[in-house]
Amino acid sequence: MVKAEAQKYINEITQKLRQYQKAYYIHSRPSVSDREYDRLFDRLVELEKQFPDLIEPDSPTHRVGSDLSQEFPEFTHTIPVLSLDKAYTIREVTEWIEKCNATAGGNLSFVCEEKIDGASIVLHYEAGILTRALTRGNGLVGNDVTPNVRTIPSVPLKLSRQVDVVVRGEIFLPKAFFRKINMELEIPYANPRNLASGTLRRIRSAEVAKIPLDIFIYEGYFSRSRPSHTLIIEELEELGFKVNKQFGVFGSTIRIQELAGRHPEWTVGSIEALPQFLKTEAEHRESREYEIDGVVIKIDEIPIRENLGYTGHHPRWALAFKFEAPQGVTVIKAIDVQVGRTGRITPVARIKPVTVAGSTISNVTLHNQEYIDMLELALEDTVAVSKRGDVIPAIENVIEKNEKGNSTWKIPGTCPGCDAVLEKKGAHHFCVNPQCRERRLAQIKFFAGREQMDIENLGAETIDFLYSKKIINNAEDIYTFDPYELLSFNGFAEKKIELIKQGIEKSKQQPFAKVLQALGIPEIGKKVIELLIDAGFSDIDSIIQAAKKGDPEVFLHIRGIGEKVAQTLIKEFSRADLVARIARLKQSGLQFAAEKETSSVGQIFKDQTWCVTGSFNNFKPREKAKAEIKKRGGRITENVSANTTHLLVGSSPGSKYEKALALKAAIITEDEFIKLLKDG
Repeated sequence: MVKAEAQKYINEITQKLRQYQKAYYIHSRPSVSDREYDRLFDRLVELEKQFPDLIEPDSPTHRVGSDLSQEFPEFTHTIPVLSLDKAYTIREVTEWIEKCNATAGGNLSFVCEEKIDGASIVLHYEAGILTRALTRGNGLVGNDVTPNVRTIPSVPLKLSRQVDVVVRGEIFLPKAFFRKINMELEIPYANPRNLASGTLRRIRSAEVAKIPLDIFIYEGYFSRSRPSHTLIIEELEELGFKVNKQFGVFGSTIRIQELAGRHPEWTVGSIEALPQFLKTEAEHRESREYEIDGVVIKIDEIPIRENLGYTGHHPRWALAFKFEAPQGVTVIKAIDVQVGRTGRITPVARIKPVTVAGSTISNVTLHNQEYIDMLELALEDTVAVSKRGDVIPAIENVIEKNEKGNSTWKIPGTCPGCDAVLEKKGAHHFCVNPQCRERRLAQIKFFAGREQMDIENLGAETIDFLYSKKIINNAEDIYTFDPYELLSFNGFAEKKIELIKQGIEKSKQQPFAKVLQALGIPEIGKKVIELLIDAGFSDIDSIIQAAKKGDPEVFLHIRGIGEKVAQTLIKEFSRADLVARIARLKQSGLQFAAEKETSSVGQIFKDQTWCVTGSFNNFKPREKAKAEIKKRGGRITENVSANTTHLLVGSSPGSKYEKALALKAAIITEDEFIKLLKDG
């Protein structure tokens, strides 16, 4: 067979196999017998062996995996990969919807999607070809598991159109396959999620190919923003992605009625019908072929999402409604009050130990006085305790009132740490005394914690001891006290002291982002810090100087930062005591500037703010162009504003182009940009 003839047969077989795979894995409607599929598949394998130079990167034969060993390198996510805020009652959901409507100033539409209990994945496609698959990781960085994901039949290797898109999905193992596979394992997995996640991290992709993993895609990020989530879902399905048909859309617009006509399989209705959808999903949970642990509710309108933005932990436009968890029955023995680093007062119930979902619970957070009043909770009451989301202990209701006549418990009027009068702000009580010893102790523990400075061998008990002896009085003292002072106390041998000293010294190497988070400033979490650094605020002095201007627009031009965060940045970094604290920590050797890449590249874009829009021939995805700008000292913004100095324009630029023209920003084409990089 000549090469041209082989190419013809390979194209024909590949096209058929893709059609058969889509019918079987995406639509669950096999169009040919297994024998016919296998015959074509084997024929394609033979042809590719004879003509290896004709093998396409998205060939159906790539799904069988490889026996070659592989590693899992880390890559930074280019899209938000955050957790979700959670609700456990219909009442909490309706309150959240009302809050969203009030904030947006209008009646919004909401979409509801089953929360699949699987392994989160981020898929990158360039010109319609799968180029990278990343695990969620820590939300900022994920592991590259592309070879393993390629073996999953319902993951398209090539899309129906040549588009650049990043999608989020959930990889899962159907219950029936889980039961069958688990029975054959020497050490069975606890649930399908763990088996799916463990499979994705197997060293040999050929082993992954043997496990019948599946996927649902639920979010897409295109180069040009779409007006609604429902349109994104429709486009994702058109491109060849498998989306979950158990989908709800609720609102009061005419478009909702149009969706009902186009998607009879969806549940479509007014906003009043949304709670019933949640109840129905909970009732049908066990009948699903896959595990679900709740329903994700999102605002449908994308521009509203962009305006609401994100906290450091979760998007403000989405909420996870978690199903009711197993419960245990116990008795309230005592209620203590804890003082947090911000002064927030949190009551904690000490209960008679009870086993729920395999773990013993003896302490339960009671949140605030309103929560306690709602339960009418008193000492010695018999209560039902659950693990919300199968993780967080919670008191659901009072089963039987105490016989001692104890009335509903009340938060004391003064702080247990300093006797200052408590102030109520919203639903919570606060100690507003910045010198409160309990509050300062909580700040030190937060500062040294694993997610912040991660000071090894300086745990909570050691910090309690140092604080009680007044050896340290604030976080800055950690770097100035002499650990060998502890030799005079029992339990501190020279070896232990040396380990503490080493842990403190090692923490000085923590990057700027970690140090900034360790300061414990409200609203300034991981995501906000990442946005600040990406926008060019890569050292503490630039943030302080920007805050001193008192103009929130300095920060509001950064996509993802809203009015509240901008005002917090101005307020906090204008505080003399915080600036003085930063100076002391800086003097101790902590990193207050992000490391710059070692490069001889000239900083030709210094003090410039760039926005990037459209599609490009040489920068796929667009993050490559953004990286070149940042490498040369420029800042990146996702939206055109008065602060935008340059707009890099590709094909199909959209409304950003018109706005940049109106604001007289410099318009740079791809060719002009490449010339700037070469001449730089």
